[in-house]
Amino acid sequence: MGKKTAVVVGYDAVSPLGIELESQWSRAIQGESGIGRLTRFFIKEGFPVAIAGQVADIDDLAYSFLKPREQARWYSPIFKYAMLTVQRALEKNGIEITSDISSRVAITYSSAIGGLDAVLNADRRMVAEGRPPHPFTNPNSCINMVGGKISILTRARGPITATITACATGVTSIVVGAMLLNQNMADVVICGAVDFALVEPIVAGFASMNGVYLPKEGQEEEPPVKASRPFSIDRRGFVVSEGAGAVIIATEEFAKANGLKYCVEIAGWGMTSDAHHFVAPNFETVQQCIRDSITSAGITPREIDAVNAHAASTRLGDKVEFEALKAVFNNHIPPVTANKSLIGHAMGASSAIESIFTIMGMLNNIIPPTINYRPDPELELDCVPEGARSVEQEYVLKNAFGFGGCNTCIVFRRIE
Repeated sequence: MGKKTAVVVGYDAVSPLGIELESQWSRAIQGESGIGRLTRFFIKEGFPVAIAGQVADIDDLAYSFLKPREQARWYSPIFKYAMLTVQRALEKNGIEITSDISSRVAITYSSAIGGLDAVLNADRRMVAEGRPPHPFTNPNSCINMVGGKISILTRARGPITATITACATGVTSIVVGAMLLNQNMADVVICGAVDFALVEPIVAGFASMNGVYLPKEGQEEEPPVKASRPFSIDRRGFVVSEGAGAVIIATEEFAKANGLKYCVEIAGWGMTSDAHHFVAPNFETVQQCIRDSITSAGITPREIDAVNAHAASTRLGDKVEFEALKAVFNNHIPPVTANKSLIGHAMGASSAIESIFTIMGMLNNIIPPTINYRPDPELELDCVPEGARSVEQEYVLKNAFGFGGCNTCIVFRRIE
């Protein structure tokens, strides 16, 4: 069995930049930030975090899964936003999952955090009111239920799995989808990730870990839009945000046979485990993951035209990613963009959204800027700080790294 070419046949996202993908892309290339004041829950005095990247409400859209009765059952926001991105990604490219192909449509759409909000709300209700949990509490909290609801929505009956690799979940879902295509276990895969982690103890927990952005003690308060600053000398941790992204991939043969448009393929990928520390990245395994993805694509590092970085804005994480890039590219690192400067860190959904921005950048010959950037002399990078840059891109590397030492890198190739 020969290796099958996996091509991208559809995509859609929601992020702090907006609900409609084109408007998000427009704001991204203009260097606009989606970060603002945290209003997802009531902030008590002394709460350590005041800013976030929030996604607008979608309840006024005309989809069956947004009807009040459905939302009363599936009340964790992960479900409606995941299904919205999948529904629109299929619609935009005219993909209809009929009974004759449903058994060959797989799902790897996942989440890093899932519906923990449902369990937390149930616990609070039991403590405050002595009332038992909502009967849909446990189903809402099951991470694999995201894929399950997508299966019910689309009638896809092929392999289904939850690809949970913390903040690398979105890219991992695409890689695992490509693996299923290569193993002839599916013709189409619904990939992607969703996370809505703006839940009080989760946000506070990141603050306790010193991972989330916190203003410097005694410093004058900054505008929220200035807080997320990857690779910058004054970076102070990530901004927690929300979002969802769906990427539909198919074998090239299936796409051609069914008249599906495609211009980008999954050229290669790499996956490694740090075996090092529960959150601190490991240079050796990070650079090996980057190197493996490029080798898998059958190219040399010099053929990579741009890098969409993980770049969470942490002191150590950004430094290790830079050092790994420097090692792989032998001091000739291509332009690097860090989308989290625009949208914050949407946990597992980040790399799905960033992959979509990568694809759109390739198709439009544009690299979005990294905003809020002040050069760090220890990290000599071209971060496209001046604004969106016109660059023809055949091969682009996308990095994603997660808690637990989960590393996944992917190389996209433009084939138009």
